[in-house]
Amino acid sequence: QVQLVESGGGLMQTGGSLRLSCAASGRAFSEYSRAWFRQAPGKEREFVAAITWNGSNSNYADSVKGRFTISRDIAKNTIYLQMNSLKFEDTAVYYCAATANPYAISGRVNDYSYWGQGTQVTVSS
Repeated sequence: QVQLVESGGGLMQTGGSLRLSCAASGRAFSEYSRAWFRQAPGKEREFVAAITWNGSNSNYADSVKGRFTISRDIAKNTIYLQMNSLKFEDTAVYYCAATANPYAISGRVNDYSYWGQGTQVTVSS
């Protein structure tokens, strides 16, 4: 059974930092591109960051460039999202996603076939 499980969300004050993790079960995920999306109440799911299977390339939404960093540990089949200088508008449920295209760094929701259940990030102003 393939599964993506996010962790690391929580409550943080403006300007603080959090690190999200997404662990994947299933050997195939080690060769999949992975990404983070987020969805705030009443809004559509939006792209945050993506990374290729080997970490050679990454892509970020303009709203998080310079503040968030996506990385991956191939041996652990896990990706991370380091979030610094958090803003109130970063509040959302953060979802991990995967696509079988190993070099995709797409920002489109429909390009990803596998999704986690999400982890809540709340930034207080």
